[in-house]
Amino acid sequence: MKNIKRFRILVMGRANAGKTTILQRVCNSTDKPEIFDGEGNKVYSYERGDHDIKHELVFKSNPGFVFHDSCGFEAGSTRQFDQMRTFVLDHATTEKVNDRVHAIWFCIPMTDYHRTVTAAEKNFFNECDTGHVPVIVLLTKVDALYLTAVEELLDEGLTIVEAKERAAERQGKLLEKWLAHVKGQLEKCKYPPKGYVMLQEMHQERADCTVLMQSTAKVMNEESLQMLLISTQQSSVQLCIEYAVRR
Repeated sequence: MKNIKRFRILVMGRANAGKTTILQRVCNSTDKPEIFDGEGNKVYSYERGDHDIKHELVFKSNPGFVFHDSCGFEAGSTRQFDQMRTFVLDHATTEKVNDRVHAIWFCIPMTDYHRTVTAAEKNFFNECDTGHVPVIVLLTKVDALYLTAVEELLDEGLTIVEAKERAAERQGKLLEKWLAHVKGQLEKCKYPPKGYVMLQEMHQERADCTVLMQSTAKVMNEESLQMLLISTQQSSVQLCIEYAVRR
């Protein structure tokens, strides 16, 4: 494991799930990533939804992370699903240690809370054995539930002022409800995720990604990979200290 130079993550999920924004927050950047092929050659400037899952997305602010984007496969897209599954299997078992994927982030946006687990999600978790590569489900754009909370409270007869005062509490309950729903659906699958993370306020440049880093490190099955992730992340100095003390 000492030969592994960069931490490699596959980011998955439907289109408009906030994947790019999360990667920017993780790498403390507002810039778009540079894209390289497997040989280290720069391919082209980044445009959402217009790239190959094999291409590497790297941010200048933190080149220690290498990301791959599934480009948002949807139910019924057999070609995209097959390409993704082939990529996962190849990069989970390759003998080239620096080409291996170390973790998978599967994004489910709460803007679509009424369809959190579709056929596409079920297909992945039932048919794609990622082996030793852990999959973490990220509930993204959970801030969208605030408006839903306000609307529910208004429907119950509260004034707009009263609804706004109680919206945060109702939002929390809605999030708990939909997280339980997602877990209930995915835990029935053949290859369920190893963890779940709820991400809020990722649209803010100083959003905190510490919980995401902690949760990812927690499900890594090798200490050396945990340390590689912790040393690469820039979200929390305290996290680096905690893992250093554990060693």
